[in-house]
Amino acid sequence: MFSGSIPALVTPFRDGAFDEKAFRTLVDWQIENGSSALVPCGTTGENSTLSNAEHHRVIEVCIEQAAGRVPIIAGCGSNDTMNALLHMNFSSKSGAAAALLVAPYYNRPSQEGLLAHFSYLAEHNDLPIILYNVPGRTVTDLRPETVCELARRFPGQIVGIKDASGDLSRVTDHRMGIGPDFCQLSGDDELALPFNAAGGVGCISVTANVAPRLCAEFQAACAANDLKTARALNDKLYPLHYAMFEDASPGPVKYALSKVLDCVTDELRLPLVSCNAAARAEVDAALVHAGLV
Repeated sequence: MFSGSIPALVTPFRDGAFDEKAFRTLVDWQIENGSSALVPCGTTGENSTLSNAEHHRVIEVCIEQAAGRVPIIAGCGSNDTMNALLHMNFSSKSGAAAALLVAPYYNRPSQEGLLAHFSYLAEHNDLPIILYNVPGRTVTDLRPETVCELARRFPGQIVGIKDASGDLSRVTDHRMGIGPDFCQLSGDDELALPFNAAGGVGCISVTANVAPRLCAEFQAACAANDLKTARALNDKLYPLHYAMFEDASPGPVKYALSKVLDCVTDELRLPLVSCNAAARAEVDAALVHAGLV
């Protein structure tokens, strides 16, 4: 259903408010440079500091500006099941192609709680669901057996996973437990090459905010089984993947984007602040290495 390079878009701010004009430019730029789908209101989009009204507006603008050129996977996750459903209901009515649902954070549900959470959402909204497992942020690990059970319960609705567990063996766990049609997307840019080799079909990417064409070309090479080209592109992007996390994300990616797309500032919302000087130096060097500046 989804594949290729899929940026988890930043949410541009200007003077504390959502910069809608800059966001529309970003959406167009991403599509023109080969991104195969877009994710508004994910972690990189600072969804945790958006009001519900802002959250919905960002999704709405993304869908409107994309105008059907690529599918929109709306970030709908929350540690409150009812709030996640609110986001899903809005996204479904607005024309999103799917919902990205992160494992609930902070309250640390058990595997039984995760089954209940995602089952409730699937039972109360028919929008296709991409699960999102990022235990480094949520302190909740969506285990392979739980993923397989959810896919068994809701075939055709729970359609894939963004896996940022860092455990590459899970690609095979999911493929063997669910089948080859389950859409597996890497959540870690630096692991996208081995992830795809194991059976993945793309990446929901931070780096693609800054290097959409290179990331799209890399994913196309992977899909074509052109390992030589994929490895060369990966080498070109590799320092940038790590530079994106030299300080609290999305500080470095917003700084990098401000260097390659003039309309986007590096403004963040508290408790996040602009990335430090050391991170900026790493980003600058990585942009040069990738040939982006």
